[in-house]
Amino acid sequence: MGNITLITGGARSGKSTYAEKMASGISEKVLYIATAVAFDLEMEERIAVHRKSRPQEWNTYEGYKDIDKVIEDAACYDVILLDCVTVMLTNLLWEFPGMSFEIPSREVLAEAEEYVGHEFKKLLGAAGKYHGNLIMVTNELGSGLVPESPIARSFRDIAGRINQLIAAHSQEVYLTVCGIPIKIK
Repeated sequence: MGNITLITGGARSGKSTYAEKMASGISEKVLYIATAVAFDLEMEERIAVHRKSRPQEWNTYEGYKDIDKVIEDAACYDVILLDCVTVMLTNLLWEFPGMSFEIPSREVLAEAEEYVGHEFKKLLGAAGKYHGNLIMVTNELGSGLVPESPIARSFRDIAGRINQLIAAHSQEVYLTVCGIPIKIK
């Protein structure tokens, strides 16, 4: 069994930079899992910046579905860096039937959370068999203001529970604040 590390923090807290530095310090044999989808020009530009910032010797997988299978096929890598759990969660939620910007029913929200929870449990199951280092980056959403809309509050709640699930399976957890990583587990 390998090592699972979760790095969390707020927006622009330095979590991705720290994760990339950590991965580089372990090995050059890194698989970077990029979970963002270029749904508009701004996201295309953000993705381009991220692509340029990664070391050229790293390999990249772009996607957010069936990550358990990606991990299972990554035995030749010493490190897998998944950036970002929250973006992956967003993509999985928005593809779930019945999910919309309108207020979804409690039933749809419960089913959607069960669906994404299952996806992350499969990911963690594969991670438990992986012999390298899995580093996951996520956003800490619970420290800010309570979101105004019901869908945003539901997303915050689901993300918090997914982060708890991943942290429980992680050997190390770091919180980044102002570019400074703080080991909390």
